[in-house]
Parts: sequence; C-alpha cells; structure tokens
Amino acid sequence: MRPMLIALAVSLALPAHAAEAPPPAGKPELYAIGLAPSPARIEADIRKLVSFGTRHTLSSQTDPKRGVGAATRWIHAEFERISRDCGGCLEVQYVTGTVQGEPRIPGPVEVVSVIAIQRGHADPNRYVIMSGDIDSRVTDVMDAESDSPGANDNASGVAGTLEAARVLSKYKFPGSIVYAALSGEEQGLFGGKFLAEKAKAEGWRIEGVLNNDMIGNSAGINGVVDNTTARVFAEGTRATETADEARLRRFTGGEVDSPTRNLARYIDRMATHVPNLDVMMVYRLDRFARGGHHRPFNDLGYPAVRVMETNEHYDRQHQDLRTENGRVYGDTIDGVDFDYAAKLTALNAVSLAGMAWAPPPPADVRIEGAVTANTTLRWSKPSAAQAPDLAGYKVYWRLTTEPQWTHSRWAGNVDNLTLENVVIDNYFFGVAAVAKDGTESPVVFPGAAGSFGNY
Repeated sequence: MRPMLIALAVSLALPAHAAEAPPPAGKPELYAIGLAPSPARIEADIRKLVSFGTRHTLSSQTDPKRGVGAATRWIHAEFERISRDCGGCLEVQYVTGTVQGEPRIPGPVEVVSVIAIQRGHADPNRYVIMSGDIDSRVTDVMDAESDSPGANDNASGVAGTLEAARVLSKYKFPGSIVYAALSGEEQGLFGGKFLAEKAKAEGWRIEGVLNNDMIGNSAGINGVVDNTTARVFAEGTRATETADEARLRRFTGGEVDSPTRNLARYIDRMATHVPNLDVMMVYRLDRFARGGHHRPFNDLGYPAVRVMETNEHYDRQHQDLRTENGRVYGDTIDGVDFDYAAKLTALNAVSLAGMAWAPPPPADVRIEGAVTANTTLRWSKPSAAQAPDLAGYKVYWRLTTEPQWTHSRWAGNVDNLTLENVVIDNYFFGVAAVAKDGTESPVVFPGAAGSFGNY
C-alpha cells in the first residue's frame, strides 16, 4: 500500500476525536498577569489600612478616620474607583449580618464586609473568589481601643485582593470573579460565614475560594528568610460528606482528592507563571488547631483554601505594641515585605484568571475498570452557551503516593476516554476541561469525593 493510502487507512481507523489537535499548552496572558501586581500599590494600600489605627470588629463604625467602619468605607470606595477605571466592570456591594451572644461579640454588632463582583460574560453564576480580612487585633481579643495596625495580619491580604482586582479588571472572562474584604475574622469568622451563606442562598456555583490571610512576611520567627515559597492549606474529605459517600470512598479512594485538594494542586501548577515562586501544599484545613475565613466555605462543602506566607513571625501577630527585654512585638508595617506580598498576589491572580478563562470543571465524573486491563472515565459536558470556548477534555492520572498529577492524555471534545493497559488499581485518575486558548479547569476526581458541584 502506498504511504498516502496507509496514512488514510490509519486515520480512518482512529476515533474521530483522536485526530483533533490539542489546544495550546498555555495562555501567554497568564505570564503577564504573573508579573503585573505592583509592590508600590500594595504598600500604599497597607499603609492606608494601618492609618485607621485599629480595625477591630468592635471598634467604631461611625468615626470618619479611625476604626473598622472608616476602613470598610475606604475599601468600598477603592473598589468603586477600580470599577470606574474599567468602565463599571465591578459590582460593589456590602455584605452584612448582625452578631450577638457570641463569646467574642457579646452585644449586637453589625459585621460589614465588602465584595466586588466581576461578572462573567458566558457563565456568570460560576464564581472564583479571592478574599482578605479587614479586621485586626492585639493581645486581648476584646480590646477594640488600643492601636492595632494589623499590617501583615491582615492588611496584606486586603491589599492583595484590591491589587488583584486592579490587574484582572483589565480582562474579560467567561466565569465570574469575586474580590472580597471580609470582616469579623478574629471574632469568629463571621464575614466569611455571611458571604458563604449568601452564596448558598443565591445558588452560586463556587469553583474555588482563595483566602489570603498574611501574605507579606518573608522572615519567620524560626530565623528563616524566604521569599520564594507560599503555603496553600487544603482540607481532605468534605465536611458535608454523607455516611454513604464515606463508605464508597473507603473502597474507591478520594481521601486526598477532594475538590479543595485539587484546587490546591491547581494553584501549585499555576505558580509556574510567577517568577521564583513555588507552592508548598499542606494537607490540613489550616495551621495546627487554628482557623481562617476559608473554613465557613468548607463547612458548606465549597472548595476553599488558605494562601499565605511560608514562615510566620508570631511576635508580629495578635500582640500589643511593646518592647520587652529588647524584643519588639507588634504587627507594624516595617515587618511587611511588599515584593513578597506582590508575588503571592500574583499567585492568586493567575489562579483566578486561569479558572475564570477555562470552561467549568467536568461534572458527573465516573470511572470503571475493575478486574480489567483498561480504565475508562466518563463525564458530562456543559451546554455550548455555558462553555463557548470549550476545546475538550484532558484525563490525568498519578501514582497514589504522588502529590501532583504526573501523567495526562488529551481526550478531545468527547465525554469519555479509555486508557488501555492502565490498570485502575494502581493509580488515581481525574478529568479537566480545556479551553481553546489552553486554559484548564482544576482536575476532578471521580465520584462524590472529588465533585466540584453540579455543573
């Protein structure tokens, strides 16, 4: 048979999708976003937040210059200014709730957060969220009067969120991005609780929450100075897992493949777009026996992680401003590394952009292949209106002891793929959706253990 006829015969023998060329390996704009956050703008925002004296949740909400109310109004105005610069692309609003009878909020107090929504043009009810905490505190968690600059904890997270809004508001995305400045964290995670409850009530399809709590300290109390790594804390199985789901997971796996864990893996991969930055994935809800504003989202079953510095300095957290025996305490601005805060802001920005540009994560991912040589994965595809730029799907797998996905195969614009002679017993598997520009969703592990929700 002549070469041309051989090629024709081979092409006819292959499934139609196998002949499709995969999309580009990456999107160049992500590298530009990885360089875009400005240390100078982040420094200016942190200095402004510090200037309010204290941002304690129980501090004044009416004083024009001091207290949490003045800080919250400034954040709202700053989001509005960013929105004007992008032609009104942000919907800026307050999210409020009243708290009383709690150990750290005894009397009725209105907890006020600020969010800015950059609405997606194709799939507006799919959200990725970046958050930082407005409030600050000193040693006594009930002290709402003393100066509490909270420069790193957590003016850095709010400044990073504002800067991410400035950077990403220059682009348009199929999915929606929410930039959130949440209050009441130190008094009981109330700002996150109210926003998570709002999302649940309004039916938001949350693909991921990136909570930034302390992203500006590169010099740890352990003596380590490191501006090249970031930690991403990610819980294992969902808090909302049912007894039946847990029973199935015992036989099929998924303990390290919750949507939150695969969100962390996604952020780790996106770090390649930020120069000289690597991610340390920590398989824990938060630091040992501690908490943050991502937890209220985890409590409702949403994928949510904590992004933060690798080396903390505890003398600069929750401390009265003082010097004792030559040791300086307090969360002041001289302890913030603005270049480092810009790097971690960039990590958030490229991760948000990658998810918002990509199609929604595949839904209803299933797997089969017990007692056979082959493994087959199946999934459901979204409507063309919901994912107009969908190019197809990529199947991933890895050894069960590997932290990151190591193998992949392009499937094409189909709803299933069989991996021949790849034995189901030896690996973990997942599926990601891929856009025509090469952006990908997080990988979805099969079954309820790995589902990102009803897409």
